[in-house]
Amino acid sequence: MQLEHLNLVVKDMQQTLAFYQAAFPHWQVRGEGKQTWYGVERHWLHFGDDDQYLTFNDQGYGENRPLEGNQIGMAHFAYITADLDGLITRMLNAGFQIHHEGAQSSHRRNVYFRDPNNFEVEFVEYSSDLPEERNRYE
Repeated sequence: MQLEHLNLVVKDMQQTLAFYQAAFPHWQVRGEGKQTWYGVERHWLHFGDDDQYLTFNDQGYGENRPLEGNQIGMAHFAYITADLDGLITRMLNAGFQIHHEGAQSSHRRNVYFRDPNNFEVEFVEYSSDLPEERNRYE
């Protein structure tokens, strides 16, 4: 079993797409359209590859939950990358700043960015293929 997609309600489709295009330059728009959701017409878009994707739905309003608090809601989601330095360079060049770096570990490096909707996205690079090293919490 694997995660196929996340479905996110966003404020601005183009700003959101720009963030994830910088993170995933090999992904593409898989499909898009319009739908009515509880009386509101909105544009949806699937961005990903053949195996996984993110769904963006525009017409979002209000603020995402404050990540510094303890309110119920998503704290962050994470992706594995084979080239964390390359990802960081792409994100910085696209105008997105690192929110914070992850905890130090001898077998992984990670960094967190916040997308234009205040969703926190973690990117992690592992230096070991051994589960007992990758999953060690020091």
